[in-house]
Amino acid sequence: MEKRREPALSPLLLAMRSVVKTFGRSTAVDGIDLDVPERAFLTLLGPSGCGKTTVLRMIAGFETPDAGDMRLDNTPLAGVPPERRPVNTVFQSYALFPHLTVNDNVAFSLKLRGGVSDVAARVRRALDAVHMADFGDRYPHQLSGGQQQRVAVARSIIAEPRLLLLDEPLSALDRKMRGHLQIELKALQRRLGIAFVYVTHDQEEAFALSDIVVVMNRGRIAQKADPQTIYSRPADSFVADFIGNSTLVEGRIRERRGDTATIDTPLGNVTAPVADGLAAGDAAMLVIRPELLSTRGEGAATFASTVSNSVFQGERTVIQAETAGVSLRFAAEAPCPVGASISLWLDADRSFITRIAA
Repeated sequence: MEKRREPALSPLLLAMRSVVKTFGRSTAVDGIDLDVPERAFLTLLGPSGCGKTTVLRMIAGFETPDAGDMRLDNTPLAGVPPERRPVNTVFQSYALFPHLTVNDNVAFSLKLRGGVSDVAARVRRALDAVHMADFGDRYPHQLSGGQQQRVAVARSIIAEPRLLLLDEPLSALDRKMRGHLQIELKALQRRLGIAFVYVTHDQEEAFALSDIVVVMNRGRIAQKADPQTIYSRPADSFVADFIGNSTLVEGRIRERRGDTATIDTPLGNVTAPVADGLAAGDAAMLVIRPELLSTRGEGAATFASTVSNSVFQGERTVIQAETAGVSLRFAAEAPCPVGASISLWLDADRSFITRIAA
């Protein structure tokens, strides 16, 4: 079994240790440890209220931790105000001034600071970096949503930050535009060579952009790894359920042999790769992704099922089938009539047995 891994990208840029943030009686961030390597694209992913935006705001300096330590380039951030941190933020709304041109929007922070002699040249370089140098005389209302986003990024990088924070900057755009800008944003990050910390609740977006994905749940880090590991080896049932479309089948481990285990479930006994730390007798969850089920195949993990639903989705048909009280979803080349009896084969070697989330 391939071990779960965290990619070793570059030297450490940001380190957070045992960081806590509360609001009244509510704990938004509950003692997290987080490392951001230089030049990494790291995404904080999770449902609303999981603490990801609070983490971003603490890094930016807009919120103060109640406990813990935060260091950037090994320099403590405690007591350093937002304007003195080598960090900038791109907000969801872009926050461009409607009465200023693109050039003036990008130059605003330098002019506000004063004492910068080469403002025009730096504005030009920042706009060149985001491919917007020919739009300097336009106003925000004359730009598309994607162009506004690039201007917001240019304004954020003009001060040459060590770290760029992005708070769901694509969430207000339509699906097609989001897909286009994801490609642009990743290319921009590589071109700039600086670290990005990105907040989203959209798993597809996180996977498309990130070197590292940090899944958060109730103020804690549920898992930190590369996208492939997050998907194929979820740390617990919360991650498995939140990432992708999965069928989660609860059972109990009968025996473990090395990196695999046999789990007793309503579907029968299934032998599959298993998470570290689980042993015979433990309650666990079998994670079945739709692409691991097929009507063509053979092996021990084969289930007699009855089709309960069939939904045509253009490039595929999603079938739902019932067996032993478990609903299994998979993609098929053609619709199946409701009520039809089928045999489903599970690619057990690519499924996973994980912990039940606390």
